[in-house]
Amino acid sequence: MALNIARELATLKRLSPAQLRERYAEIFGERSHSGNKQFLIKRVIWRLQANEQGGLTQRALQRATELAATSTLRLNPPPLPITGAKAAPGPVPGSRFIGDGRLPPIGAVITREYRGKHHHVKVVEGGFEFENERFRSLSAVARAITGYVTVNGYGFFNLRKSA
Repeated sequence: MALNIARELATLKRLSPAQLRERYAEIFGERSHSGNKQFLIKRVIWRLQANEQGGLTQRALQRATELAATSTLRLNPPPLPITGAKAAPGPVPGSRFIGDGRLPPIGAVITREYRGKHHHVKVVEGGFEFENERFRSLSAVARAITGYVTVNGYGFFNLRKSA
């Protein structure tokens, strides 16, 4: 009997995430760690279709293996040198904070007008400088300016995610 994708999809959409995980386990032979309903539906439908139509071709599998072998994707950070030297603390001068593209380079000045006063924050190595005082985060600077206990520094200084 041929697989009716539309009917299977409608059936899967009516299932709860727990029921979808059971269905996933039936089809894949292992349990899913995800509880995301949309993800589970997509995976189950894909596997049903692959079982019905034969899955990926041998050529596609070989190409995927080649791409994975030459990929520069790093899942773990590089180990420290064996010589016992420790990594340099803080960012390298002139560089950006690696984890966040919203920060300008070291030496740049971030400005914000708040309650009629202009505030200037300089990006320095290892943090930020505001009114001759060093801060480790933009949120700490924003707290010093506003007096609020919880304030997001990126939001306060309008540093949105870069495209």
